[in-house]
Amino acid sequence: MADPAVAALNTLLRGADIDDHADVLKIANAAIKASKPSSPDLVTAQHARVVALLKLDRFSDALRAIVEGGASLQKACALEKAYALYKTGQLDAAEVTLQDAGVGRGMKHVAAQVAYRAEKFEKAAAIYRDLGDIDDEGQAGEENDLRINLSAANAQLEWQGKGWAVPADQKQPGREDLEAFETAYNAACGCISRGDFAKAAVLLKRSRDLCEATDDLDEDEKKTELVPILVQQAYVYAKLGKLAEAANLHKSIILSDVSDSSTKLIAQSNALVLQAESNPFMAQRLFESLPEASGADRLFQYQSSTLRHNKFVIALQAQKFSGVKKTTTSILSDESVPVTTAAKADLGVLNAAAASQLKTGKDALHHILPLLETRPNDVGLLLTVIQLYIQLQNPSPALNILEAFFKRLETATTADHADVRFSPGLVALAVSLYRKQGRHSAIRKEFAKAAAHWQRKESASAAGSGSSLVREAGIELLRSAHPADLAAAGEAFSHLVTTQPGDRTATAGLVASFATSDFAKVQPHLGTLPPVEKLIDGIDVDALIDAGVAVLPVAAPTAASLGKKRSLDESGADKGQQQPAKKRRKRKLPKNYDPNKKPDPERWLPLRDRSTYRPKGKKGKKRAAEATQGGVVKEEETLELAGGAGSVKVEKAPVGGSGGGAKKKKKGKK
Repeated sequence: MADPAVAALNTLLRGADIDDHADVLKIANAAIKASKPSSPDLVTAQHARVVALLKLDRFSDALRAIVEGGASLQKACALEKAYALYKTGQLDAAEVTLQDAGVGRGMKHVAAQVAYRAEKFEKAAAIYRDLGDIDDEGQAGEENDLRINLSAANAQLEWQGKGWAVPADQKQPGREDLEAFETAYNAACGCISRGDFAKAAVLLKRSRDLCEATDDLDEDEKKTELVPILVQQAYVYAKLGKLAEAANLHKSIILSDVSDSSTKLIAQSNALVLQAESNPFMAQRLFESLPEASGADRLFQYQSSTLRHNKFVIALQAQKFSGVKKTTTSILSDESVPVTTAAKADLGVLNAAAASQLKTGKDALHHILPLLETRPNDVGLLLTVIQLYIQLQNPSPALNILEAFFKRLETATTADHADVRFSPGLVALAVSLYRKQGRHSAIRKEFAKAAAHWQRKESASAAGSGSSLVREAGIELLRSAHPADLAAAGEAFSHLVTTQPGDRTATAGLVASFATSDFAKVQPHLGTLPPVEKLIDGIDVDALIDAGVAVLPVAAPTAASLGKKRSLDESGADKGQQQPAKKRRKRKLPKNYDPNKKPDPERWLPLRDRSTYRPKGKKGKKRAAEATQGGVVKEEETLELAGGAGSVKVEKAPVGGSGGGAKKKKKGKK
């Protein structure tokens, strides 16, 4: 016969509602004390006590009650134990408990929550999709919860830099996402992670309006739910440059009413970043006094890195250069291989800013280039140097530094170095610099090597982080007419078609790549592409022919091409008015010009070189007579000096002339 206390417990449980958890716990404790150790109803009473403790958010007490109940209770309360471990932050123990307990719908929900808190967002999203596919086992209202949790996991994947893991149809918010404030908030978070702040502002406003208008929450619950929405709104306003609106939102948040320590910490951090614009020294002192979130309320990794980033930025604004440099150098020294994560790259940039004391241009390069020699694998420092060279409009040394970095990574044999070498961000940077110099063959070569690497690394069953890079590489290689480039493009698109069968861009690229070389690979995919008739439906070919060839608009003349003269637009004339045709100037002829007279053929020669030239004066006639061209050539003779002293040339006297003294005047008498 059952104990009276257990019977009373069963009666209470049958008529209990959500507000009776304290009474349930009281009766359960009384039933446990009254029950005999061998009673079959003891486990039921103990189980009821564990559930009541969980309902009262006493998770540590629930774990202690499960351990005290023995092996039989632990087996019966596997779900409750896993949930209590999850709520107390013991994620590894919760995962082990779930693995030992087996598979069930409730277990899957807890497993998804554990994976989400452990930042295994891919696993969490996969579990939620699996639960959503099984419609017949779900409870009433579960579909809405699954959609909310799945959208949260997708947003976290975007923040984690794994946007490729989110299906394309789930990236953009749908109509159903605007019906609840939770889904609208998660959709806004996804937009924030992709940098679409304008759309995020609209979604956050929608989420706030829905939260304030809902009847499912009381006033206290509304205030609790509105806090993260307001914090995100303030962040979006700050990113959009609306600093006054962001500051007003922070002032409207009453931090003493915020129960979630992580949300309170983020709100305080963001408010201090705005305050640092006016008083960085006070903001730096207040930031140092912020508490650290721990336990179940600890921040996610990307939140912790952003918080640390804000701390260093405020310290730099407060002229704490040596402290920031020392701290960031210590953190970066622990990395033995290059890392392309945003958290580590930001540290390299902040270290460079501290070393140069916030200088720019050549002054900054003077301080940073020696650091790059000591830390050649620091990606953040490398990107800072390249950015400074680009700002100085000197991309050649920037490309040389990047190519030298690539060569060092290619000589390494580890897979980590190869992943960094062909990371999408660095490949995109190299392509941008090559395009700036017009080196299109180098662009195709870089894309071909990157696509080959990610095709080897990623499995044929799922897409990976290099999927977007493989797609862009295929598109770029497809522009080439070289057979080798077309073959590489075909391999890239074939890989995408295998990993993402619904990608129509990859299918079209595969068809275009092998259309002229291997029709057998093209034929199975022709049916998935829209027919040509559908693509040209509604296009009037005759009208296009009659319209003629489209002519691109002529670029407006620049100030350099116009010189110092003002253009018609600058002088205030009407831009649409057609300029009058320039008057051609009439050629002027000489006054004495005679069309019947033949022009002098020597008119292009200088005056003294013409045959009609006659010098004026005695000196001019003498010079003309001495000239060799057309003049008399002087005759010379050689006379031997006496005594064998040599010889000398003298002008020969003219024949038949009188002596030189005959023409001389006689001197007058003194």
